[in-house]
Amino acid sequence: MDRGALGEGKMLQGSLDSSGPRFTPLVVVELASDTKEEAIAWILSRIRDQQQNGGVHVGVDPLNSKISFDCVFYHSVLLILAFFPGAELLVEQLGPGVGAQEKENPNMFLVGATRQRLLSGAEEVGLFKECNDGSMRGFTCANKHNFKDFEGDGDSFLNMAECQYIIKHELDTLRAKDETHVPGHTQVKLYPGKSIIRRLQSKGILIQIFPLHGQEELKRLSFSWYKKVKLSFQPLDNIRHYYGEGQALYFGFLEYFTFALVPMALIGVPYYLFDWEDYDKYVIFAVFNLVWCTVILELWKRFSASLAYRWGTLSRKKAFEEPRPGFHGTLGFNPVTGRKEPLYPNAKRQLRVYLVSLPFVLLCLYLSLYIMMIYFQMEGWVLSFHDEEPTFWTGILMFIPSIIYAVVIEIMNLIYRYAAEFLTEWENHRLESSYQNHLVLKVLVFNFFNCFASLFYIAFVMQDMVLLRQSLATLLITSQILNQFMEAFLPYWLQRRRNKKMIRKVQKRRTVEEKELPLAEQVRLEADMSTYLVGTQGLDSDLDKNFAIMIFGFTNLVNTQEEIMFPSVWLCPCFILSQGTFDDYLELFLLFGYVSLFSCTYPLAAVLVVLNNVTEVYSDAFKMCRVFKRPFSDPAANIGVWQLAFEAMSVIAIVTNCALIGMSPQVKAYFTESETQLILWTVAIEHMLLAFKFILTFLIPDVPKHIQIKLARLEFESLEALKKKRQLLGGKCLKPRTSVRPWSEEQRKAYRY
Repeated sequence: MDRGALGEGKMLQGSLDSSGPRFTPLVVVELASDTKEEAIAWILSRIRDQQQNGGVHVGVDPLNSKISFDCVFYHSVLLILAFFPGAELLVEQLGPGVGAQEKENPNMFLVGATRQRLLSGAEEVGLFKECNDGSMRGFTCANKHNFKDFEGDGDSFLNMAECQYIIKHELDTLRAKDETHVPGHTQVKLYPGKSIIRRLQSKGILIQIFPLHGQEELKRLSFSWYKKVKLSFQPLDNIRHYYGEGQALYFGFLEYFTFALVPMALIGVPYYLFDWEDYDKYVIFAVFNLVWCTVILELWKRFSASLAYRWGTLSRKKAFEEPRPGFHGTLGFNPVTGRKEPLYPNAKRQLRVYLVSLPFVLLCLYLSLYIMMIYFQMEGWVLSFHDEEPTFWTGILMFIPSIIYAVVIEIMNLIYRYAAEFLTEWENHRLESSYQNHLVLKVLVFNFFNCFASLFYIAFVMQDMVLLRQSLATLLITSQILNQFMEAFLPYWLQRRRNKKMIRKVQKRRTVEEKELPLAEQVRLEADMSTYLVGTQGLDSDLDKNFAIMIFGFTNLVNTQEEIMFPSVWLCPCFILSQGTFDDYLELFLLFGYVSLFSCTYPLAAVLVVLNNVTEVYSDAFKMCRVFKRPFSDPAANIGVWQLAFEAMSVIAIVTNCALIGMSPQVKAYFTESETQLILWTVAIEHMLLAFKFILTFLIPDVPKHIQIKLARLEFESLEALKKKRQLLGGKCLKPRTSVRPWSEEQRKAYRY
C-alpha cells in the first residue's frame, strides 16, 4: 500500500483497543441479520481459505520451464492460472458495541489482506504501474523491483484504492465447487464455477460490500479539492489515487467541459448585451457552435487518452464479464467457459424489448408530448392576458408556465428513471454492460425528448424566436436551480443534521472512562443512523426503504463544550448511497444540449452553464468526501457510452443550427423567389458540415502520437517476450485444461451474449 494506506493503517492499529482487528481493515462485508450460522461459517471459511485450497490465483514464473498450468501471455508477462476455491484474505467479525442493542446487526465483518497477498492480487488483476524507464506496464512480482516507487517489501507501492479493488476482485472470484446450496439456506442454489458473492447478493444474504476511508488522505484531498475556493485545476491525480480512474475521468471531463465553454461564454456576452433583438447577427454565433461542439469532443478523446495512459488503464484488458447478479434462466453450460450457469433465450429477451419496453417508451414520449401541449395552452392564455392588461405583474406572470413546465420535466425525468430501471431489469440482460447500455438508451431518449421537444416545437413549428429565447432561459435556469438544490444544499443540510445527531449519540453512549470509542461501538453508532437514499439496490434494512445505513471514513466531531474523539478507524457517519456517475453525466449531457442546440438564440446559456459547472465541481467534491460512501475503484479508460451520447448530440446540433441559420431573415433575403432553393441549400450546407465533422474526426487521432509510440513499443516487447517463452518451451503449445461441452445448433441460436 501507499504510505497513506499501509503506513496509516499501522498507526491506526496502534490506537485500537484489544478487541480491534489484528490487521488493517480495508473492506466491510455485511450479511443479513437472519443469516444462518453455518452459512456465515462457510462464507468466512471460503474468504479465509489458503490459495492451495481454493479460488482463482495468478502467479508468474517466466523462468520456470516446468509449467503445468494454463498460460496466457499478456504484455510480456506470462500469467499462469490455477483454479482454487478460497481468496486467502483476512477477515474478522465486528464485535458488539458498548451497551449493545437488539437492533444491531451482528453480521458485519472487516476484511483485509497481507502485503504479499495484495501484491500477487495486483498481478492477478493486471494492474499497470509506472516502471523505472517511465513506461506503464503490467505489474509482476518477479519484476517488482523494476517498477518505480517499489522500495523494500513494497509497503508503499499500492495505494488504498488499489488494495480495496484487489480485495473486491478476490471476493468476486470466489466460486462454488461441488456445493449444491448455501449451508443453512437450502433455497439458495449454487452451481459449480459460479460466483458465490453474486449469488448471495441476488438472494439477499449479502447486504453490501463497501470500501473504507482513510482519514489523513481524505483530509488532504478535501483541503486541496473543495475547502479552498480557488480558480485552478482540480487535483485529478489525487482524485484518481483515492477514488479510482472512473471518478477521476468524470471530474476531468467536468473540468474540461467547463473550460471549453469559456470561449463561447466570452463571445456570447457581447451578443447578449448589444444585439438582443438582432437575430441576424446570431448566424455567426451558430456557425461558431457548429465548429465548437465537434472540436471539443475530439480534443477530449485525446486528453482522456493521455490521462488513461498516465493512470495505467489505456492498454489494460477488461476481465471476462460474468453474468449479472439479477440474471436468471434455466441451468445450462456456457459455451466459452464450460461452466454451468443460467441461460435465457435471446429471442425471448428481444420480445420483451420490442413488445413491452419499446411501446412503454413510446407511451411515455406521448405523455410528454401531451403535457407539452398543455404548457403551450397555458403560455397562450398568459400571453393573451398580458396583451389585454400589460402590467409589471402580468409580465412576471408570463414566466410562470415555463417555470411550472420545467419543474414538471424534472419530476417526469425522475419517475421515468425508476420505470426505465424496472423495465431494463425485467428484460433480464445477462451482462452488466448490456444492462447499462439499454438503460442509458432508454433514459437518454426520454430525457432528450422531454427536455428539448418544446424547444424544437417553438423553433421549427411556431418559429417564434422570442418565445424560444424565453423558454430556453427559463428551462435552463430552473433545472439548474433544482439540480443545485438536490446536489448541494440538501446534502449540506443532511450533513449538518447528521453531525448534531452524532454528537448527541456519542455523548449518550460514550463510557465515563473512555474518551475514545472502541471500534465496534463506533460502527454500531453509525449503523443506527439513517439518511437520504438515492437508490435501494442491495439494501435489506428494517428501516424505511427511503433510507439506508451507510458507513464512511473518519471524522472528529467537535462539540461546543468538549471535543469528542472518535477512534482512528475506517468508519464514519452514514452517507447517501451513490449510484455512480450516471446522473452526473446525464446532467452534463442535457447542459451540453442546451448550449449546443439553441444557444445562438440565447447566448448567455454558455455563461450560465459555466457558473453551474463551477458550483458543480465544489458540490460534487463535497458529496464525494462528506456525503457519499466511498466507491470501489473503477479502472476506466474513457467515459464509455457517454462519449457516443455527446457525439450524437453534436450531430443533432449541426442539423439544428443549420436549420436556424436557414430560418434567419438575413439568409431568407437571398432566396425571396423560391423557398425550395432555400431548403435545398440549407440541407446541402448541413451535409457538408456533417462531412466536415466526420473528416475532422478522422484527421484528429484519438490517441496522441507519443502515446501511440509507447503502446507500439510495449506491444513489440510483448511479442519478443512471447517468442522467447516459446523457445524456452521448445515450441510446444499448452492446451487449456478446462473442457467445454459442445453445443447444438439450437442452443447456439437461443443463447447470445
